[in-house]
Amino acid sequence: MTLVSTDWVEKNINNIKIIDCSWHMPNMKRDGYKEYLEEHIENAIFFDLDKNSDQMTDLPHMLSTASDWEKIVSKMGILKDDKIVIYDNSDVLSSCRCWYNFIYFGHNDKLVHVLNGGLKKWKSENKPTTNIISKVTQTKYNSSERKNLVKNIKQINENIISKKFKVVDARSKERFEGKVKEPRKGLRSGSIPESMCIPFRNLINHDNTFKNKNEILNIFKNTLGEKITSNIVFSCGSGVTASVLALAYSLINNKYMPTIYDGSWAEYGKIKI
Repeated sequence: MTLVSTDWVEKNINNIKIIDCSWHMPNMKRDGYKEYLEEHIENAIFFDLDKNSDQMTDLPHMLSTASDWEKIVSKMGILKDDKIVIYDNSDVLSSCRCWYNFIYFGHNDKLVHVLNGGLKKWKSENKPTTNIISKVTQTKYNSSERKNLVKNIKQINENIISKKFKVVDARSKERFEGKVKEPRKGLRSGSIPESMCIPFRNLINHDNTFKNKNEILNIFKNTLGEKITSNIVFSCGSGVTASVLALAYSLINNKYMPTIYDGSWAEYGKIKI
C-alpha cells in the first residue's frame, strides 16, 4: 500500500504524520513553502527538498548525511514507527523523492506512503485545507542507511561495461536524446551511455494519480523487455523524478527497493566528452 487514496487519508488523518513536500522546477517561478503557508492539508509538516539535502555539494537534492537526516526528521516530530503520508502540489511529483529519502534512511517501507494525486486531487474533491501550522513536538529520530539503494558516478560508469544493472532515465525523450537544451546551466545535452528512457509523465494521469498496475507494467515491459527484474537503477535530472519511476516500479514488483543514481544528469551532464 505505497499509494494511499484521498479518502483513506481523510479517514485516518489523526493516526498518521502528514508531510507536504511540494517542490517546483526553478523555471516555474513557484515557491512550495509559500504555497504551503497559504494552504495545506491539516497537520501537514513542510519538507523543504532543497534545504533538507546535502548542503556541502553544488549538486541538487543529494542525500544528506545520516546525522543531518536525524536532525531534520527529529525537528519534524517524527518517530521511527510512525505511519507517514507524503503529498505534494507539484507537477514533478516531488513527494516521491521524500518517500525515497525515508526508505533510504531506514524507515520501514511499509509505513511510508504517498498520497495518490496529491493536493491537486485532494482539492478537486473539495476536501478541507487550512493555513494553520500545527505545533510539532521534537523527537529523537534514529536512522539506518540502506547504502545499497543509491549509486554513485563511479558505479554508473563501471556499469556501462559490466551491465550489472539497467539504468532508466525519467526525463523527457527530447532531453534524453539531447534534442533540447538542459534547464540547468553548465550541463551538456544527452544521456548516460547504455541507459534507457521512460519519461515519468508516461506513468501519470491528468489528475496526478499513477496509472493502474497493468498500464505501468506494460510501459516498463515495452522498454525493459518481458522480464521483471530488481536490477534497475533510476536516474533523471536531479534525483526527483527518478523517484517517481522507482515508486511506480515498486507497484509492479513488490521485491524491488527504490534505487537511485543520486547525482543523476546534474552530475553526469558535467562530464566533457
